[in-house]
Amino acid sequence: MELRHLITFRTIVEKGGFKKAADALGYAQSSVTGHIRELEEELGHPLFDRLGRSISLTQAGRSFFPYALEIIKLYAQSKEVIHASNEPSGQLIIGASESVMIHWLPAIMMELMEQYPKVELILKSIDYDNLFTQLKNGDIDVAILVELSNWNRDDLNIAKIRDEKLSLVQSTNRGNNPHANRMLVTELACSWRPAIDEYLHGIGNNAMPVIELPSIEAIKKCILCGMGQSMLPHFVIKDEIENGLVEEKRLNVNAQSLSLYAVMHKDKWISPNLKVFLQEVNDNGSFDTVSP
Repeated sequence: MELRHLITFRTIVEKGGFKKAADALGYAQSSVTGHIRELEEELGHPLFDRLGRSISLTQAGRSFFPYALEIIKLYAQSKEVIHASNEPSGQLIIGASESVMIHWLPAIMMELMEQYPKVELILKSIDYDNLFTQLKNGDIDVAILVELSNWNRDDLNIAKIRDEKLSLVQSTNRGNNPHANRMLVTELACSWRPAIDEYLHGIGNNAMPVIELPSIEAIKKCILCGMGQSMLPHFVIKDEIENGLVEEKRLNVNAQSLSLYAVMHKDKWISPNLKVFLQEVNDNGSFDTVSP
């Protein structure tokens, strides 16, 4: 049983087809087909039902899949252990939410690169709906994200880095703009959208028109143009506040607070690379373990 066969098997399942897996892996489709044929011959059972152009896992395939993932993960960990030294080196994949990726992580990554030049940092966006899968499959080693302060998940190791407040802000140069009283909100999937909705409910849902925008940067640009106000994590808008481009408004109702979190799979081995990254994150906050 070859590792490349298992990786091909995993990729077919994740991508939903032989052709998509071949494209993702850079193989000819015939090579992908050959890998699965050899794997099925060794196991003595078919792994996929092939129904026209669609495929699905057989019962044997569903049973074997978690073991294939575990073998791939153990192989990666064994390489890390063998090559581990006192000096961190090699790849570290960090998953991050948009706000953290743009406004918080760059300074930490620069500091880490200066201290440990042999560490290869890779930054990826978090897929919130599949965060557990990303961490379990090793697509990312650690995730840094913003959530409400009472956020928790039993299936992950979660460490609170620090608390963050939500700031209600508006442009200092809005003049008599009739749109200045609009509330610019994030998409429903955003972690602090419930806090915004709670605020709007507290002042009366009909008291302020709402515009939903797809990104934090779009919201910030609209605020600066005087198109409305918004509630954002303070670290996202701090520079604009300090430079006098926006001003904070007083929150007349209670709003839920936020926190920055570092998140890992429960079985994740803390490699030297991950260890120094977490230490750097800790130096920029204060870890408070939420779940074991």
